[in-house]
Amino acid sequence: MDVRRLELLRELAERGSVTAVAKATNRTASAVSQQLKVLEREAGIALTERSGRGIQLTGAGRVLAQTATDVAVALERAEALWDDFKQAPRGEVTLTTFPTGGQMLLPGLLSAIADVPGLTLTCTDQDPLLPPDLTPDFADLTPDFDIVLADSPGILPSWRERGLAVVPLMREPLDVALPEGHPLGDKATLSPKDLVDELWVGAPVGFPYDRILRQIQTINGVPARVGQRFLDNGIVEAVVAAGHGIAILPRFTTRDHENGLITRPLTGVRAVRQISALMRPDRAERPSVRLVVEALRAEAARLQKAYEALQA
Repeated sequence: MDVRRLELLRELAERGSVTAVAKATNRTASAVSQQLKVLEREAGIALTERSGRGIQLTGAGRVLAQTATDVAVALERAEALWDDFKQAPRGEVTLTTFPTGGQMLLPGLLSAIADVPGLTLTCTDQDPLLPPDLTPDFADLTPDFDIVLADSPGILPSWRERGLAVVPLMREPLDVALPEGHPLGDKATLSPKDLVDELWVGAPVGFPYDRILRQIQTINGVPARVGQRFLDNGIVEAVVAAGHGIAILPRFTTRDHENGLITRPLTGVRAVRQISALMRPDRAERPSVRLVVEALRAEAARLQKAYEALQA
């Protein structure tokens, strides 16, 4: 079987449609379909079947798509070993991050790799936006970026099921943000019962902070009053500081006391987020990607240690 046709089958498994595969690989949809038909003849078994106006993989197709991933990993590993002999890591590495992850990690990361000859790190920031009541899945970004920084309650089973390489970077507590002068500011920590009657400035449904708020609702047995919902933490900080509610915000990037708000730890609820680097397994074998991930791990460890020293 041709490795390039196997890669097209893998892309179909990842992207879900021939049109998306064609766009990602700079081919026409008809050219992609033709190559998949050739692969089916080579395999001697149906790999795709009709689904509405498009196609989907059969059971055999899914198995062969996983084989294509294994082949890609093996090829990248072989190239990586050869590159290690020939040269230092080089080339372009693409990274995308959620906003507060970039705020924490990118300044130090960019400084750490600035002097690596021949290595270019291109970064963007975004949050995966989905319809209400669906959880954002950063794994959906991995086909288009070498490294995806993700925040989640932990390492999600779906990431392992998709065969992604997952590198945990740090765990960040989530605190309750209050306007300065709020009566609850007299408490060193806050429990769900302390928050029963409060008005909240929430996050979009399904995002990590919203999951914490739903835990609080469950413990209290009454719905939380949510006045506004914002994706951008900077807007949340400003609205809370102006006295229009309280919020769940990440500990390391919230500007406590700097813009009219204060934060307090939350007890009785698992209020923490895991920050991880997600990669396709073949890309994780590239020397340049490995170097960037190691720099990310070092920067995350430095930040965590610095914050702990500040709190001591």
